[in-house]
Amino acid sequence: MDDFFKKPTFPASSLKRKQPPAADDPTEAYKALKLDRPAEDADASAAFVDEPFIDEEGGRFEGSGLTEEQSQILDFMDQNDAEQDQTIDRMTIPQLKKLALKFERAISKNHEMRAKFLDHPQKFMESEADLDAEIKGLTILGETPELFSEFVKLGCIRSLVNLLAHENTDIAIDVVEVLRELTDEDTDAADEDMKALIDALMEAEIMDMLTQNLSRLDESQDVDRSGVYHTLSIFENLAAHDPALAETAVRTTTILQWILKRLQVKEASTSQNKQYAAELLAILVQSSYLNRVKLAELDGVDVLLRLLSPYRKRDPAKGGEEEEMMENGFDALCSVVEEVPGKDKFVEAEGVELCLIMIKEGKMSKARAVKVVDHATSGRQSVVVATKIVDAGGLKAVFSMFMKRPDGETMEHILGIFASLLRLLPLDSPPRIRTMAKFTEKDYEKLVRLVELRREYAARVGQAERRIAKQKAQATEEDLKEREPEWYLQKIDAGLYCLQILDTVLAWICAEDDGAKAKLNALLTEEGKDIGHVRAVLQEFMENIDDTTADEAGDEADGAAAKARETMEDATEQKDMLQTLIHLL
Repeated sequence: MDDFFKKPTFPASSLKRKQPPAADDPTEAYKALKLDRPAEDADASAAFVDEPFIDEEGGRFEGSGLTEEQSQILDFMDQNDAEQDQTIDRMTIPQLKKLALKFERAISKNHEMRAKFLDHPQKFMESEADLDAEIKGLTILGETPELFSEFVKLGCIRSLVNLLAHENTDIAIDVVEVLRELTDEDTDAADEDMKALIDALMEAEIMDMLTQNLSRLDESQDVDRSGVYHTLSIFENLAAHDPALAETAVRTTTILQWILKRLQVKEASTSQNKQYAAELLAILVQSSYLNRVKLAELDGVDVLLRLLSPYRKRDPAKGGEEEEMMENGFDALCSVVEEVPGKDKFVEAEGVELCLIMIKEGKMSKARAVKVVDHATSGRQSVVVATKIVDAGGLKAVFSMFMKRPDGETMEHILGIFASLLRLLPLDSPPRIRTMAKFTEKDYEKLVRLVELRREYAARVGQAERRIAKQKAQATEEDLKEREPEWYLQKIDAGLYCLQILDTVLAWICAEDDGAKAKLNALLTEEGKDIGHVRAVLQEFMENIDDTTADEAGDEADGAAAKARETMEDATEQKDMLQTLIHLL
């Protein structure tokens, strides 16, 4: 029997114990102790060396090296193991209580040993390793999310979060990994259980603790680098479960400052953490007006422009972290320039000039730059941006791109820029005169192109309208009222919004140039239509603008109410503008 079950031969190197670390380095002592733990705490199979089978000729076996009977036996055992795994009972409440008790005892023991042997790290390292094991044992909660509420009642959440401040950063990183798994979007937890967990985490001030822990992690170390990544994941998870927490994170912590600082770190190649920092920034500012204002106040616009400026003449590495970081950087910039403080910083930091260079010379950045300019010129308080575009010679770049027939989304943004310029530039001002001249030059070639586009969008919208007409014919009276918003959105998806913006541009041109109006009538007549079709589109556009009065936005002084009032005032002004254009047509 001894010969039959011989112990495997270990490499000589695996039998050596690590040299004990210096007594004044508790972290290294802790790591060494983890490596020297008994086999019962580790996967025994890790001791074996996975060597390929070699035949007598020195090559690999073609098959598995097993007989047919042996293969059948192994298949049967695998199937039996799988069936047993499916019948294993999930963790019960008594088991959870036992787990929580061991966890709390491990914390107490480690605290006691650290206090007692403060100057002798080797004497408290074993309790540190025990605590490490108990923290990792909590990951089983991710498989039983129905016990989240019970775990919260046991009061362990605050104990877990408090460990983020543990003297040993490895312990803090263990906690980060557990929290990331518990808050993951893919965790199959009921809404009430997840809410109970998140509420408890917020009560324990998890965001502040996470941010403080970030400041002491050294990304040159693999473990710390992983800890940074998982920390950013927790912020993303919390914002995904409750978008309002994105605003809470920026208001109550310095996470935004940390992200901006991290984005400015120079790297030979874009790391995963730098890309993730850009992604989290985009998430935080997309969901909150106050976060966008805060980003502008922290000179975040300048940071983003510096981050993106290298792509004015070169493309990022395809399909990697650098490309994702660039995309997220542009998304964050689009969000912040929608707000007045962001627009001001954008002009001040020469963002208009950078985007125009990208439109002229860029490659992958070209379309993204057009999108940024469209967002920067949106809203009635964008006159400074619109004027800057003309003064910086941007008309040639934008109109040149328009005539080259870009893809659908880019064309939508170009039309948005045209509409904003015509809406914002003061009448009889030099920038407006130069803009109108662009539309009328070369025998109205830009107008001809606009009508060609109109034909394409109108055809797509017409197809959608025919489908909707069939659905209406089969709908009840109740359905007709309830599904009207749904049908309107179907038309928007088909291209109605682009058609509305395009007709707004045509209306502005015709209102200021009689020759353009005559040219438009002639072009529409060739299609069997007239200018009445343009009026009808603008009428529908106007009727579907939410013109709720600003009074309903509330009188609070907070930023959200102020933003709501600004949006409604903008909608009212836009509706008045459309009414005027319809009358002029």
